[in-house]
Amino acid sequence: MKRLPLSALQAFESAARRGSFRIAGEELGISPSAVSHAVRKLEDLMGAALFEREGRAVRLNPAGEALMRHVAVGFDEMRQGIEMVGARSVNLLRLHCAPSLAAQWLLPRLRTLLAGQPGLEVRLAAGVNYPRFEHDEFDADICYGPPRQEGLIVVPLGEETVTPLCAPEMAARISEPLDLLAHDLIESDNKRVRWSHWFESNGIAPPGPRGSRFDRSFMAIAAAVDGLGIALESTRLAEREIARGQLVAPLAGKANDVRYVGHYLVFPRAAKARRAVRMFTTWITQELDVPTPRI
Repeated sequence: MKRLPLSALQAFESAARRGSFRIAGEELGISPSAVSHAVRKLEDLMGAALFEREGRAVRLNPAGEALMRHVAVGFDEMRQGIEMVGARSVNLLRLHCAPSLAAQWLLPRLRTLLAGQPGLEVRLAAGVNYPRFEHDEFDADICYGPPRQEGLIVVPLGEETVTPLCAPEMAARISEPLDLLAHDLIESDNKRVRWSHWFESNGIAPPGPRGSRFDRSFMAIAAAVDGLGIALESTRLAEREIARGQLVAPLAGKANDVRYVGHYLVFPRAAKARRAVRMFTTWITQELDVPTPRI
């Protein structure tokens, strides 16, 4: 296999991503002609054209697209490796989190976390496609529901209380569980505790679907604040809205709430050696008043 210059591959990757030798040059700190020469050298060494040139614009041809798929992955792997062994990696936490917990609970506390852990740097991504830690893209994950992957360190993040929540003006018309049947009930499609569970726990036949539906709890909470109906949500996720008086629990002490462990902090066993992971694990378990594991 031919040994290809890293500088030529870097010029190719930047030009392919940017669609311009000029912009690639600005990104790399070299002239557009230097980018063009580097790409030409790569094409000569590989014996194949990689770009279709149209004036000052360039775009990948099929051969270039095929190469770019692999080169992009390679540069990303290099970047991650450099971060892992670089000086900054000691205090860098690459964290994935369930979207609603990230928006409703973690972000409002991020300033406190960083102030209490000088030097800690957090890179936060939120989504429901939980990482499997196969490509070292994240150090830890806060997932919704028990993790399905084996071989991870799993830290349950305590019980959450799920109860009907609504705007104060709507709460004035609710004094018992049956009163809910006269109102729109906001659904969170991806939630593990649904209205049917709540009604059954209170000895009431669940009504048919009625009201707005959302696939994220933070949207259901926002809809309840706006008076669109009653949301069945975790008081942990809605704590800010409750504290501000935007939402109230009209049936507190008058109905059976559902309590369950909804979120888990998980990370590979190898990650426990990282100072940032240990710092975050200690912080979040203390913040939630749950046992801190020995890692």
